[in-house]
Amino acid sequence: MAESKTIVITGASDGIGAAAARRLGNDGHRVVVVGRSPQKTAAVAREVGAADHYLADFTELEQVRSLADELLATYPRIDVLANNAGGVFGDPTKTVDGFERTFQINHLAPFLLTRLLMDTLIDSHASVIQTSSTVRPAREIDLGDLNHDKNFSPVRAYTAAKLENVLFSTELHRRFGARGISAASFYPGNVASSFGTQSESRLMRFITTNPISRRLMLISPDRGADTLVWLAEATPGRDWEPGRYFYKREPTKPQNGQALDADLARRFWDRSEQLLGV
Repeated sequence: MAESKTIVITGASDGIGAAAARRLGNDGHRVVVVGRSPQKTAAVAREVGAADHYLADFTELEQVRSLADELLATYPRIDVLANNAGGVFGDPTKTVDGFERTFQINHLAPFLLTRLLMDTLIDSHASVIQTSSTVRPAREIDLGDLNHDKNFSPVRAYTAAKLENVLFSTELHRRFGARGISAASFYPGNVASSFGTQSESRLMRFITTNPISRRLMLISPDRGADTLVWLAEATPGRDWEPGRYFYKREPTKPQNGQALDADLARRFWDRSEQLLGV
């Protein structure tokens, strides 16, 4: 077995996050389970082997800050941060922080968590992994309207957020790669989990809840977690190239030109910091 690592996984109470936590725990790593549901998060932690677990609802950025404080106080070393929490939702809803819910949960919250943990991540020469998706259908990112106030749809907000995950990972590598951070984003495939089941998009709900579509169109959480587990356990720079986007363990060119726009990635990072005041 490879050397044991301390691995923090957000969104680990269900789906591919839970599947990855189980596999990494079985492989002997110190897995830190982060989730929103007290019952599900505790259950996954027990399955992993009495793993440490923390609760954080990413619709409240104060909870993200509290989570970062707890992690910094408990773990002098974090080898892997897997920013896996996310979701697709329905009607436009603003969080208590004033941001559109999909944008905050999928991007702003993990961006903030990573920034708050940055000193420890750098000292640990950590891998920071973003769970993204296929980014081909994402429309143009409007840095002046990241909340989608002008033209909202659940799918548009979600696909934009998944593209933003790739931009974040690319710029994280550019800014901090020389200081020891190894960043990657990946597409897990279309996974049969609770993801999307509460969406108000009829198509999304049908795909994620209909037994036939789940069997024909979706893969298991275990299969979806495979690339995440591989990125977490493998050695960046030797086994995988930092700064890339992966699918089925292979570096893949995102099918959306915006994902390759270095200037957009820089401006998006700056805008995210402005919104968060960091």
